[in-house]
Amino acid sequence: MSKQQLAEWIDAHFDEEVGVLQQLLRVPTDTPPGNNAPHAYMVAELLQGYGWITEKHAVPEQTVRDYGMESITNLIVRRPYAAGGPTLALNAHGDVVPPGDNWTYPPYGGVIDNGYIYGRAAAVSKCDFATYIFAVRALEALGVPLKGGLELHFTYDEEFGGLLGPGWLLEQKLTKPDYVIAAGFSYNIVTAHNACLQLEITVHGKSGHGAMPETGHDALQAATRILNAIYDQLPELKKIKSKIAGIDSPTMLVGRIDGGTNTNVVPGKVVLKMDRRMIPEEDPVEVEAQVRALIENAVQGVPGITLEIKRLLLSHALRERPGTEKLVAAIQQNAETFIGEKIPAQGTPLYADARLYGEHGIPAVLYGAGPRTVPESNAKKADERLKLEDLRKATKVVACTLFDFLT
Repeated sequence: MSKQQLAEWIDAHFDEEVGVLQQLLRVPTDTPPGNNAPHAYMVAELLQGYGWITEKHAVPEQTVRDYGMESITNLIVRRPYAAGGPTLALNAHGDVVPPGDNWTYPPYGGVIDNGYIYGRAAAVSKCDFATYIFAVRALEALGVPLKGGLELHFTYDEEFGGLLGPGWLLEQKLTKPDYVIAAGFSYNIVTAHNACLQLEITVHGKSGHGAMPETGHDALQAATRILNAIYDQLPELKKIKSKIAGIDSPTMLVGRIDGGTNTNVVPGKVVLKMDRRMIPEEDPVEVEAQVRALIENAVQGVPGITLEIKRLLLSHALRERPGTEKLVAAIQQNAETFIGEKIPAQGTPLYADARLYGEHGIPAVLYGAGPRTVPESNAKKADERLKLEDLRKATKVVACTLFDFLT
């Protein structure tokens, strides 16, 4: 009966939940530039209205600027109950990629149309600020004795890798929950995801006059050798297969190239930015060494050419840990009740900041409000949207999962 009461409370407060999500969408958090503290302060004020104390953990300004952003204040709300139960943390990120062009709805309007809410971060992942807030409120409104504790972690560094979001809270020893549910989608549970290595390769040559190219050392010609080496590797990567459902093979690409000074000048410097996704079974240290060797060998012995290889990002994989299966079982059972189907637990080729909890030995899964696939939500594209019924369903599933762990 109690779970039914949770569902009824959520239904009765659903208009309020949608209103909260509209407020969350209307304060921009474009990253870059990454001035995200104002959103955190707005959220803290909102939660104060429920009588909750919100800890504001500001990352030092210089650290944030060195990292390439403007301001980060991460939030922790602690809800301790009676002794004898586990602590669950619910984590969603508020930083988002800039909206870009071609929107037919205002990107920060929170407009509702035909059962959908539109706006940047409607699906990833301001929606799950609302999911988790209202799941916790429903559980506490039930009035049953609870054991253990809940923490809400609202963080503002996912787009840059998470090191100053959940990574910061964990490194500063501000939190050590027993389980984590992080922002995800309603129709599947993500238990594993790929690792990601990003490198910046600077090829130094020597400029020369276009009429006398032999007076220079062509950095672009050397960079072309590197490009060919990278793309020649792709058929080999295709042969490597992950055993985890939802994850296929490693990938590698060059996403950006900058270089040269003018049409009639031998390019003296070219910068490549590359991305190598690793399946969870791969060793990131080994992969990075292989990629660096591949790049260096491509231009070895080329006269007048030197290389700088700088790591931009090394994001580790999320892997299943002891305890993951308990989260999966509870979410699946509750999803069957409220969504009416057995939702899969699988991997994803994307990477997220939930991995940082995993790196600290904490079982973490991704589950929250959203459609079956990323493309359906227009996440990171124009007209990002969330079906309001998916928000309602996810809130019920999360509330009942918390009930299973804490009663």
